[in-house]
Amino acid sequence: MTEHADPAQPCTRVAGDALSPADPTPGMSRQVALHTETMWSGTVDTEPGAVSGWHHHGDHDTTLYVVSGRMRLESGPGGEVVVEAGPGDFLRVPAGAVHRESNPGDGTSRAVIVRCGTGTPTVNVDSPAPSREA
Repeated sequence: MTEHADPAQPCTRVAGDALSPADPTPGMSRQVALHTETMWSGTVDTEPGAVSGWHHHGDHDTTLYVVSGRMRLESGPGGEVVVEAGPGDFLRVPAGAVHRESNPGDGTSRAVIVRCGTGTPTVNVDSPAPSREA
């Protein structure tokens, strides 16, 4: 069994209206619920037609659960790998994976995000990962 700092520590609740703005990336609105030394959780809203800037999440592995709307992720060499998701779908963004998100749908998309790792949770960059042919 993994040893924990305090096995008697209580569970906590963060009310939906208690989230605060976090980790700005152009084209997206993130709200943080909890941020500990090894975990970040919150939401992201993306307006229809919006495309985020290129970014990665450092040493954080990221899982998104799409609550509403559509999400498109571009990643991989040259940003050529495209994955789309809708309500009820999960998306995984590996630690360090440069990507950008967009909303190809007609309404605002919303996803719940959980990141596990340490360090800065969002790092904005100028472009996708280089193409392997470059």
